[in-house]
Amino acid sequence: MVVPELKAWRAARPHVVRVARSVRPQLVRAVGTVKPPLVRAAGAVKPLVTQPSTVQFTAGAATLGLVVAATVVTAAGPWDSTGQRTAERDWAASQGRAGGADHGHVSGTSGKAPAPAPSAASVLTGLGGSVGAGPSPTEKALADVLGPLLDNAALGSERAAAVVDLATGKRLYGKGAGDALTPASTTKIATAVAALTAAGADHRIETRTVLEPDTEEVVLVGGGDPTLTARKDAEGNASLRTLADETARALKDRKARRGAEVTLSYDTSLYEGPDVHPIGLDNTNVARVTALMADEGRLDDTSSGTAKRSEDPAADAAKKFADLLKDRGIKTTVPGPSKATDRAKALATVKSPPLSALVERMLTNSDNDIAEALARQTAVAADEPASFKGGGTAIRKQLKKLGLPLKGAEFADGSGLDRADKLTADLLTALLAKAADPAHPELRAALTGLPVAGFTGTLSTRYAGQPGTGLVRAKTGTLTGVHTLAGTVVDTDGHLLAFAFLTASDPPTEPTATQKALDALASTLATCGCK
Repeated sequence: MVVPELKAWRAARPHVVRVARSVRPQLVRAVGTVKPPLVRAAGAVKPLVTQPSTVQFTAGAATLGLVVAATVVTAAGPWDSTGQRTAERDWAASQGRAGGADHGHVSGTSGKAPAPAPSAASVLTGLGGSVGAGPSPTEKALADVLGPLLDNAALGSERAAAVVDLATGKRLYGKGAGDALTPASTTKIATAVAALTAAGADHRIETRTVLEPDTEEVVLVGGGDPTLTARKDAEGNASLRTLADETARALKDRKARRGAEVTLSYDTSLYEGPDVHPIGLDNTNVARVTALMADEGRLDDTSSGTAKRSEDPAADAAKKFADLLKDRGIKTTVPGPSKATDRAKALATVKSPPLSALVERMLTNSDNDIAEALARQTAVAADEPASFKGGGTAIRKQLKKLGLPLKGAEFADGSGLDRADKLTADLLTALLAKAADPAHPELRAALTGLPVAGFTGTLSTRYAGQPGTGLVRAKTGTLTGVHTLAGTVVDTDGHLLAFAFLTASDPPTEPTATQKALDALASTLATCGCK
């Protein structure tokens, strides 16, 4: 019998070959490490396999992700450049069902995309049935196994922990869970939930051009999309080239046709306050936070991680746009800053992927530029100034609406690079529980974007030799002397648990040892029924 390929998979095939070379070693290593847990994980999700849905992929994200990953090692590994599982997501899209992890706007996904998570209300359905039907872990049992691990000197002088059952929202374990510590990049979980609450999972950030009626000035108006790209292959992002195409067409019957030079300006007025992050400009972690930039202001061809950045991303993006217009027969002046008026007439518009996809990319790759942009999008949606301070105020406002525990919490930025940020283990697990709540499907991307241990994003090189490989999905956080980990894990009884572990130490601990100690805590949750 010949089984025909799914259309979605055929669409994704070109990306599979490209990515396979880079991820095959990690997949082979990880699968070898987790062969025993794989057998157990497959058994745990067996009841879900008869009629799997996107939301069941999400509910069993770690366990089912491991099974999928192990299977595709010999099939060239369908993983895209953002660290997402394209084969799994395209399969879900081909079923014609809405919602779930894939919103169809990331490199490597098919054109047939599900809507932004309306079906995700049943994400925890499996936990009320055959999966996780038994008693949840007890506080004493968790204390017996986690206590000694939390006493590890490698974790430093301060540590806090919390574990929550996502089926019930009940906290199962806590140690210093209400103590506010520096969260580093786990702050991005709060940013994700706030942005999705304020603007909506399907919100898209616009970059547009307008024409001033009196001066015939063309203004490039930034909307705050850091993923706007000037590269030939836009990979699903908004394209500055497409904007140039459409703008040139709109100008054909105007001065440009007669060979006159067009006055070109750019507008970054959406954002307020300082555009340099408090950590300073001379760093490779984040660009100036401006409403207009192309490719995150990167001066190389990378799309994630550290990179040298433009000193003026907005001006450089405008110059690139001018060059693109010139290639299309439209000569322009050297662009300078301006502000579009209310009387300006629309010429062309391009839109970012939906906010849900931006959240996934931000969490998987710990993307600081997207995080700061999402904090400002939250501020705009909440009628707060689009600045560092306004973003922090807006994040708190949105989380308060959700009834989350905010005592001791401080939001100084959206990325967690600022040490003035303070979060508690209680808040981090509450954020994850709210994202898993069937009543809040709009928040599901805050779970689906979490890196998979040993496979994707910032966890791709961790968990070597540990049983949490493929079973843990978590956001990492790292600053000098600060190491955190917060995410979800499926235990041996099929319970989907949320956890948060925060550590700080002065003088700093040895980073690798601290990270291994944190990974051991999450791995223990994966292998312990703890009844």
